[in-house]
Amino acid sequence: MNLRGSREREDPEINFIPLIDVLLVILIFLMVTTTYQRIAELSITLPEANADPAKDRPREINVGLDAQGRYKIGREPTFTFTTVDALAGMLKRAAGDAKEPIVVINADAQATHQSVIHVMEAARSAGLTHITFATQASPAAPPR
Repeated sequence: MNLRGSREREDPEINFIPLIDVLLVILIFLMVTTTYQRIAELSITLPEANADPAKDRPREINVGLDAQGRYKIGREPTFTFTTVDALAGMLKRAAGDAKEPIVVINADAQATHQSVIHVMEAARSAGLTHITFATQASPAAPPR
């Protein structure tokens, strides 16, 4: 007794296109919501400022400076200040053979003024003339 009749059996198909669409949406969501921090080892609270971000930048040398006076240049380990010449040597090493790199000072809002001056003096001594400061956007001020 043949209850199925003379119909041929069709193989089931799995459609992967909706699955790929869902995975791409999840990936985009994760990329948008993830925060990246340049100087992760130092706990820094950046000062606030309202300014337009720079459009195109050449190579950057990120110098982190926390409230306790610890420094961090790029991916090198955290260190304390010894001399301006030692700091200048580290900045030269971080610059490598880049043409006119920009030194970005990520100083904590509570860092001492002298610590920031040490970085600026070391950059000048290393021949790095382009210096800028990292800030965070201040919250919108209430209208007056």
